[in-house]
This record gives sequence, structure tokens and C-alpha cells, in this order.
Amino acid sequence: MSLPPASGTGRYFARAAKSIRLIRQGCTNRPFFHISVTHRRRLNSQPVIEQLGSYDPMPNINNEKLVALNLERIKYWLGQGAHVTNPVAELLGLSGFFPIHPRSYMTAWRNRRTERENVAKLEEQKAKENTTS
Repeated sequence: MSLPPASGTGRYFARAAKSIRLIRQGCTNRPFFHISVTHRRRLNSQPVIEQLGSYDPMPNINNEKLVALNLERIKYWLGQGAHVTNPVAELLGLSGFFPIHPRSYMTAWRNRRTERENVAKLEEQKAKENTTS
């Protein structure tokens, strides 16, 4: 399904439930996401109502993941009653627009635990090398 222009098609049902979600684009090993307003029911034949931003999950040369958000239009759609999916809520939480999502805290906690375990393993290996030398 090709993505319509960023301004959207203007064709949507006024009372139908909307959601702000990520739409995957890109190649097999190079994902890219558009943050868009769509109908809540996932029907592939219906077009995107409006594109609100983009998210590039692959780190660039500065180890940054790029996100572009149109916060004014996100406020508008939230005021119209649009629901936000969990991945978009995480991005909005990290950007400071929403409170930080609990999944972000859990991811950070797991990363810190893994890092501590890796440091402990390296220290053990160095201690073994020093005792055998």
C-alpha cells in the first residue's frame, strides 16, 4: 500500500474511530516508519488520513535515531479522540510530549542489567588471566 501525500486524502468517516500508529516502509533490513492517522480497524484498502511525522530506527553515524513529529497536528487528533498505539506512545514519551511510557523504563532497566553483567564477566576474565600469569 503506497502512502498518500503528507496532507492526507481527506477521505475519512467523521465518526469512525481513529488511531495514531506507525506504518512500516523501507526495505527488508532497513525499516523506516511513518507516524500516521488511520482508521482504528486495520483495513488495507483505506488510505492514511494524515501523516504526522516519521521515525528512523536505524542509528546514523552519530548513533542517533531520528524522529520528526508534527506536535500541533498530534494535539489536534488527540482532541478529536484519536487513540495512540503503544510504540507511538513510547516515542511521544521520549520526546517529552507524553509521560514516559513504562516500557521505556523496563527497556532501560534491562539494558543497565545487561551492561553490569558484561562488566562483571570482563572483570572475572581479567582476574583469571592475572592469577594464571
